[in-house]
Amino acid sequence: MAEQLTRAQIANAADVHNAPPAQTRNAPVDRTFELPKGLYIATVGLYLGFIALLGVSFAAPAMIIPIALFALIVVAGFGVPTVWTRLAPDTLAKPKTWARFKQDGIMTASGRTSARDATVQVLILPVLIFIWGVVAVTIAALV
Repeated sequence: MAEQLTRAQIANAADVHNAPPAQTRNAPVDRTFELPKGLYIATVGLYLGFIALLGVSFAAPAMIIPIALFALIVVAGFGVPTVWTRLAPDTLAKPKTWARFKQDGIMTASGRTSARDATVQVLILPVLIFIWGVVAVTIAALV
């Protein structure tokens, strides 16, 4: 149940400050996601490859706008985070190089993951979607 408090009760229990606390400087922000650019490029390439495969295989005038929208959504879905990583606050952090990624791997919530395992985790869905597109096009061609 709710209890109504008087101003006097609130004043006795509250910490009252004459001025707001001084602003503290935030720690540098790392927005690189610790992955090399090649993984992002491969992911975008596989998604756009799937869209292009379906667009070319099932070419029809009515499909121009949906395929263009799908491609735009993929580009925006990866373009906005790319822009976000470059926004202020300034940071000295840079994306890992492929060699550094292979050497160090990546830290996840469940512990350190090797570069091979992280690459599989990042690319498994885009690869499966592209293969699904190849299978769908093959079935459509055979039927």
